[in-house]
Amino acid sequence: MSRRDPQPDEELGFLSHLLELRSRLLKAIAAVLLVLLALIPFANRLYAQLARPLVERLPEGAHLVAIEVASPFFTPLKLAFFAALFLAMPVVLYQLWAFVSPGLYRHEKRLARPLLASAVALFYLGCAFAYFLVLPMVFRFLTSITPQGVAMMTDISHYLDFVLVIFLAFGLCFEVPVAVVILVAAGLLTPEQLVKSRGYVIVGCFVVAAILTPPDVLSQTLLAVPMCLLYEVGVLAARFLVKPRAAGGDEPAA
Repeated sequence: MSRRDPQPDEELGFLSHLLELRSRLLKAIAAVLLVLLALIPFANRLYAQLARPLVERLPEGAHLVAIEVASPFFTPLKLAFFAALFLAMPVVLYQLWAFVSPGLYRHEKRLARPLLASAVALFYLGCAFAYFLVLPMVFRFLTSITPQGVAMMTDISHYLDFVLVIFLAFGLCFEVPVAVVILVAAGLLTPEQLVKSRGYVIVGCFVVAAILTPPDVLSQTLLAVPMCLLYEVGVLAARFLVKPRAAGGDEPAA
C-alpha cells in the first residue's frame, strides 16, 4: 500500500502553524530587545546593585576586579540582557501560551493558566529570596573563611556567572508546587502518595540545600525549610486544582 500524500488542507494547516509560531517568536524577541534597550543606559548601575551583597562584606581595601580587558563593558551588558529576559518573561510566556492554548482541552486550559502564572511568580520569588537572604549569608561565610594573607578580589565576570547560577537554582527550587501539581495532573502520583512520601521529600530537600548552599547549617535550613513548605503547598494545590476527568473526556477548547 502506498503512503498517502499530504492533502492541500493539511499542508496549509501546517504552514499556518509555522507562520503563527514565527509571529509569536518575533513578538517575544521584540519584547526582550525593547527592555534591553531601555536597560542598557543603566547597565553599570544594575551591576553595582547586583554586586552589593558581596561588596558590602568584603574586607576593607578589597574590591571587585576586571581580569579581561573588555570585561568592564561586556559584563554589565550581559547582565542587562539577562535582566531584560527576566523582566520580559511574562510577555514571552504569554506568546507561548497564545500559540499552544488553541490545541488544549478545556480542563487543561483551566489548569494551565494558574500554573503558568504561579510558575512565573515563584521563579521571581526564588530569585528575590536568593538575592536578599541567601547571597548575603553565602558571602559572609566565604569572607569569614578566607585564609590569612589572602586578598579576596573577585573577577566581575566570574561573580556574575556565580550569581546567575544561584538565581537559576533557587528559582527552579521554588517551582516545587508547580511540579507537584503537574505530577498529579499527569496521573503519575496522587495526593495521598505524595503525603506518604513526605519523609523522603524532606530528606531530599536537605540534600539539595546542602549542595546549593555553603556548608553551614543555617543557610542549608533557610533553603530546605521553604522547599518543604512549598511541597506542602503543592500537595494542597493539587487537591483543589486537579479534578477527576469526566468519563467521555473533554473536547479541545475553541
